[in-house]
Amino acid sequence: MTLASTGTVIEVETRAGRVRGAWRGTPGEGGASAAFLGIPFAEPPVGDLRFAAPMPKRPWEGTLDALEYAPTAQRGDPGVTLIPEPSIPGDSTLNVNVFTPAPGKTTALPVLVYIHGGGYFAGSPASPWYDGAAFNRDGVVTVSISYRLGFDGFGWIEDAPLNRGVLDWMLALEWVRDNIAAFGGDPARVTIAGQSAGGGAVLTLLGMPAAQPLFEAVYCISGAAADVSVDEAEAFGRRLAEAGGVTPDRAGLSSLSEERVLELQKQLTAPAEGGNPLDGLRQFVDGGLTLGPVIDGDLVPLKTVDAIRSGIGADKPLVLGATDDEFSMILSEAKDKLRWIPSRYLLGKVGLTGKARSAYVAANRTVAKKGTAAIVGRYLTDRMFRTLALRIIHARGEAPTWLYRFSWTSPTFGMAVHCIDVPFFFDCLAADKVDAIAGDHPPQSLADAVHAGAVNFITTGDPGWPRYTAASGETRVYDDPSTVIRDGYAEVASLLPS
Repeated sequence: MTLASTGTVIEVETRAGRVRGAWRGTPGEGGASAAFLGIPFAEPPVGDLRFAAPMPKRPWEGTLDALEYAPTAQRGDPGVTLIPEPSIPGDSTLNVNVFTPAPGKTTALPVLVYIHGGGYFAGSPASPWYDGAAFNRDGVVTVSISYRLGFDGFGWIEDAPLNRGVLDWMLALEWVRDNIAAFGGDPARVTIAGQSAGGGAVLTLLGMPAAQPLFEAVYCISGAAADVSVDEAEAFGRRLAEAGGVTPDRAGLSSLSEERVLELQKQLTAPAEGGNPLDGLRQFVDGGLTLGPVIDGDLVPLKTVDAIRSGIGADKPLVLGATDDEFSMILSEAKDKLRWIPSRYLLGKVGLTGKARSAYVAANRTVAKKGTAAIVGRYLTDRMFRTLALRIIHARGEAPTWLYRFSWTSPTFGMAVHCIDVPFFFDCLAADKVDAIAGDHPPQSLADAVHAGAVNFITTGDPGWPRYTAASGETRVYDDPSTVIRDGYAEVASLLPS
C-alpha cells in the first residue's frame, strides 16, 4: 500500500527546526498519512566528520522541505538485493524518513523503526517497499533510517572510532526518542525491525547495553549476524590502506576519494579470480561478512548470541524468522550442471561431512529429492539464517520470543527466496518491482496475515501465535494458507552444536 502525494503540505516542529512534509490521501479521511522524507539526524559525514562518530544535526533556521528522499550512503548502483533500493547522490546521507497518520498530534501511537539490509555495504532507506502507509493505516508511526555502509561505516582505522555505522543507528534512535512525539508517536513504544543485514542490526542492538533504553521490542526478518572480531577488522583495514598506498589512519584514508575506497573495498572482498566457487561459498558460510558490526568489547561487547545468552535484552519481546530458501537461488543457474554431482559430495565441499551430513540429508529428504542445487542451497540458507534464529531462541531461554518461517513459494523463482517476505511485511504488494519477485498475483491474504502479525506485535508485544518453547517449538508458517506447527525448524536441528 503506497499513497501518492496530494500536494497538501503539513509542517512539524522538531528539536533542530521545522520540517515540511506532504499528505498522501485526504487529511482526516481513513488511510491518509503524511510523509516526511530525508530529515537529517546528523551532520553530513564528510570532511573532518568522514570517519568520525556521527555529530547530531545542528539547528536550522526557517522550514526544511522534507518532500523527497535524501542522499543515500549507497553509491552508484541500485543495490545487491531483489529489493529496489535507489542510490541518491549527495553528502547529507544520515537521515530519517517518517510516515505518520497523525503529524503534530499528541496521539502517542506505537512506532516502528526500520533498518534496511544489503550486507552492511549496500541498501537504501529510499525503497518504495519501505513506505509506512499500511502501518500508518493500522495506527503505527513508521520510520526508516540510513547509516554509513561498508568501510566508511564499519572499517577499522587506527585513530577512528569503530562501529561508526552502529553509532549511526544509535543516533537515529535517539532522534526518534527526542522527536517522534511531534509526529504522533510514543517514544516509549518503539519496535525496531530490519531484514537481512538490517535483521542483524536489530539483533546487534538487542545485545548492546547502551541501546536498551531506545526501544522496547525487536522484529528480526532473515537476520544475518556479522560478529567481526577486532583482529579481523584491523587486518582488513590495514590491507585496504596498503592497497590504496596510504597509512591506515584518518589522515591517510581521508586522502583517498570515496570512489577509490569503494573500489578497493570491492576488490578486497571479491572472490579470488579463477578460484573454486565452492571454496568461496564455504569461506562465506564459515567466515561470515568482512564488514559489519565489530565486537569491540565496549559499544558492542559480545558476539550476538553470547550477548543474548548473557541476558542482555531479555526483557524485550522478540519475533524472528527466515524464508525457507534465503540463498538457494545462488545455485539456481547451475542446477542443471549440479544435477550430475552427488549432493553428499557437494555438501562435503561446503563443509558438511560425516554423521552431521547424514542427519541433515535425512531431515531434509523432501528438499534433497529436488536435486543437488536445492539441498546445497537449503544448507547455505540454514547455516547463514535459520540456525542463527534457533541459536538466538535457545540463548534467550524463557525470554518472550516468537518464531516464524516464510514458506510461500515465489512463482518467479520457484522457492521462498531472500527478500520475498518484505513486501508482505509492509503490505505493499502493488509497489514497484514486487511482481519481479512475487509474480503478478501475490496473495493479499498472506500479506494480511504477515502484516497483521507485525502490527499486533508492535501494538501489543504479542504477534498472535504461541511463544516458542523448547518443549513445543511452535512456529508460525507463513504460506497460503498460513498455519502454526510444532518444531517448525526441525530440519535445521542437526546443524546446531550438540
